[in-house]
Amino acid sequence: MRLGLSVLLLSLTRSCWCAPQQQTCHPGDEFLGRCSNSVGADKPTCTELNLGYCNDMEYSRTIFPNTLGHRSSVDAESGPEYLLLSVIHGLLNGECSPEIRLLGCSVLASPCKEDKIIKPCRSTCDAVRKDCAHAFESIDMAWPYFLDCDRFFASDQEGCFDPLAGLKARQELEMSSYSPEEPSTIIQFIYTSNTQMYSLLKRTAAKCSQISHVYSIGRSTEGRDLLVIEFSKNPGQHELLEPEIKLVANMHGNEVLGRQLVIYMAQYLCSEYLLGNQRIQTIINTTRIHILASMNPDGYELAASEVEDNNDPELSNQEGHLLNGWTNGRTNAQNLDLNRNFPDLTSIFYRNRRSRHYRLDHIPIPDAYWFGKVAPETYAVMKWIRSLPFVQSASLHGGDLVVSYPFDFSRHPQEERMFSPTPDEQVLKQLARTYADAHETMSNNDTERCGASFYRTRGIINGALWYSFAGGMSDFNYLHTNCLEITVELGCDKFPSEAELYPEWKRNKEALLSFMESVHRGIKGVITDLNGNGIKGATVSVRGIKKDVTTAEHGDYWRLLNPGTHILTATAKGYSRVSKRVYLPHSLTKAGRVDFVLKKVPIEPDIDDHLFPTVDTWERFDPYNQFERFGEPDVREGGIERQEKPWWWNYFSQSGISPPNWLLRSV
Repeated sequence: MRLGLSVLLLSLTRSCWCAPQQQTCHPGDEFLGRCSNSVGADKPTCTELNLGYCNDMEYSRTIFPNTLGHRSSVDAESGPEYLLLSVIHGLLNGECSPEIRLLGCSVLASPCKEDKIIKPCRSTCDAVRKDCAHAFESIDMAWPYFLDCDRFFASDQEGCFDPLAGLKARQELEMSSYSPEEPSTIIQFIYTSNTQMYSLLKRTAAKCSQISHVYSIGRSTEGRDLLVIEFSKNPGQHELLEPEIKLVANMHGNEVLGRQLVIYMAQYLCSEYLLGNQRIQTIINTTRIHILASMNPDGYELAASEVEDNNDPELSNQEGHLLNGWTNGRTNAQNLDLNRNFPDLTSIFYRNRRSRHYRLDHIPIPDAYWFGKVAPETYAVMKWIRSLPFVQSASLHGGDLVVSYPFDFSRHPQEERMFSPTPDEQVLKQLARTYADAHETMSNNDTERCGASFYRTRGIINGALWYSFAGGMSDFNYLHTNCLEITVELGCDKFPSEAELYPEWKRNKEALLSFMESVHRGIKGVITDLNGNGIKGATVSVRGIKKDVTTAEHGDYWRLLNPGTHILTATAKGYSRVSKRVYLPHSLTKAGRVDFVLKKVPIEPDIDDHLFPTVDTWERFDPYNQFERFGEPDVREGGIERQEKPWWWNYFSQSGISPPNWLLRSV
């Protein structure tokens, strides 16, 4: 509807650029000076500013005819340009308001002096257009023609006025009223719609373009962007030895606090970096941070609409955000729980953990997985996780106050609550402890726990010991990549009231910053050949931890480790094996540097490759294009319905066995 209205308005404005027709002025309007029937009415004349939507301008007199050809205020108020200004606030969901309105009024009703027009400044128009371009793009609307910066605005040399000068002065006055003790970064602690979220992230990236940019990793079921904002001293590229971390929020659409917290964090990082905050500058200059504020924007849309309905005083049910807390909007638009939709690699790990022939890190995705229902959000996040060398991650949820860590799936299928540690139990436990201890209340013994008993473990727990489930994102991160991910449950209320947003920010800000800083521990290094060339895909193993990490594109690696003595071994196919003994003291405040140089050696055939051949490899991702094929509408060209999945489809999907190629070719 909004798109249709904007198209209508734009077509009207374009169609009305001809010379305005003669109008008969009502005697009452002529008496008030709003128009004139006299022959000299076309002569530019200063008059009182009497345009209802523009009466708050910083001046009281304007000129007619104006630059758009309107001969009077009645003529201007009846024009499509004025109509567009009256609805632009709603069209843009409040974005760029009142800047756009003030800019439009400066053209419709420019100030005058001695019957001469004073045009608005082109530099102001250019700045607003740059800042608001994303808001117009989000509703597929062109920039209004009557705000053409070159056509209707003047340069500083020609003499012009800034229509936003008063607004800027008021904003500066408001900021100066804050006491020195208050934070220098000003954040508006309110909920943001999906459109507002996209606009805010894009504006933040534009404000800090030297350290930030936004990119999309895909689209949701209903076509909404999965937008990521990145912070780094060189955004858009991986730097040698710079660790990469990610924050993922709103995986369940009705768990919204994490979404707001990371949006605030993006604003905070940008603003504090520019203000010279040394801690923030160090974090951004040494770390590449990726923030996905909403993994499930479709679910959020439903959850937010339910909250709005329940807060409506006209409705009898007044439960508000509490009514929505546990169900509405949790799943995506396909009714899939995204945190149960990832490949179940944990079962594969348990089946093969005692076999020396089976690699227990970087476990491939079974081909059979692709014959199930894969959500586009899951697909996009998996591609994202595989494309960057993430070291650690936090997934932000709601419903309790605790940090859980892998494994989330019990090592015994019949046990709903069973301690199920990974080989990196101590490292993951320390990672969880970092967040919980830095949180204002999470590790306190006297904190209410939504009916659970996590105060005994000071706010952390092994996921499967809490409750077991398969197909989770944290287990997938651990078993398919180098990345160690924790799950942060931020509180009992999944959709807290707006009044709680600022207190929650205060409770979680330090925990989020401490989590980012914690990636700089353990060891890092580069694995090269004798010529100094980085070796991609080399492995680094730690004695006693049956989980290897692999090197990135240029041979760099990161291995999170707790303090102590460790024996590291680096190797790669076709290269020698080199081991080193490393001591990490408790006082170490940054990752230790351990490099390896490997010599080329003849490749000897491995008998295990013949005895235990594997069809699945790590590189195989959606190998039969099943996701793309069945993610499209079930209609072929000519309107013929696509054939439904064959009878054997569900068997292989549920059994975890890959179907033979001859059967796949029959589809």
